[in-house]
Amino acid sequence: MQPTKTRTLLSSTRPPFLVLTPACVLLGIATAYFAGSALNIIDICLLLIGALSAHISVNSLNEYHDFISGLDAKTVRTPFSGGSGALVTQPSAATAVRTLGYFFLAITMSTGLYFAYQHGSMILPFGLLGIVIILTYTPVLNHYPVLCLLAPGIGFGPLMVGGTHVILSGNYNETAILASLVPMFLVSNLLLLNQYPDIEADKSVGRKHFPIAYGVKRSTQMYGLFVLLAAATLIAGVLIQALPVFSLAALLPLIPAAAAYIGARNHANNIEALTPFLAMNVIAAIVTPIILSLALIFS
Repeated sequence: MQPTKTRTLLSSTRPPFLVLTPACVLLGIATAYFAGSALNIIDICLLLIGALSAHISVNSLNEYHDFISGLDAKTVRTPFSGGSGALVTQPSAATAVRTLGYFFLAITMSTGLYFAYQHGSMILPFGLLGIVIILTYTPVLNHYPVLCLLAPGIGFGPLMVGGTHVILSGNYNETAILASLVPMFLVSNLLLLNQYPDIEADKSVGRKHFPIAYGVKRSTQMYGLFVLLAAATLIAGVLIQALPVFSLAALLPLIPAAAAYIGARNHANNIEALTPFLAMNVIAAIVTPIILSLALIFS
């Protein structure tokens, strides 16, 4: 394989964004530990492999579909949106990128089947819904505003955090449910704000995600609502004693999310001015579950 194709395959996985996966898996591990479960290091390693493979799969398939649709050639890229653009410079690698996506999907499915065999069928609904999201996110869900808005959050929140908890503990309790809602809101926000620079390009290839369907004003309002819901979930969890009081420390990285909300209100149509606030959005989505995890582990 030529080095240029190797770099294209690597770029199609979008390595900088993969850090979100261990942050969410860590949160599932933390809720299981908080519940008093004995943690199995082999299960943890396999969980991380399966989750990372799922993330790589959806990223690679998204890159492939965006290239085939012609979207890649129209997108104004930022460090946080517009894809890698790797296939624009190496179009001959398109089939290899698609194959890579299915290869990592197969790894995810294999780990899921292993856990279903070892721990019972309770994990199957998490895995099946995750597979559906991976396969349909770009070609199907991007045409339905609400589904496109919620799918990323569901994938990284209830499915990844909740699935990790179920595998490690054998049950699904209120701590895991509440903890999984926090990345659900923040990861949906992550994708929502990253769609702003691509609105016109996405519209030209037939997409109809939330900012296209309802405009940036309502989308920014939805972003602000999701930030508030993430904060309310943390506070409610502490009040009902499902989360330890130190979980309130996870409110701190929501400050950059609040700044991103203000930035989106003021600069939604100015990509250059919006870009620093996209970075703040990323910080909130990654750091919040990490701090919540540490609060659960050390409480």
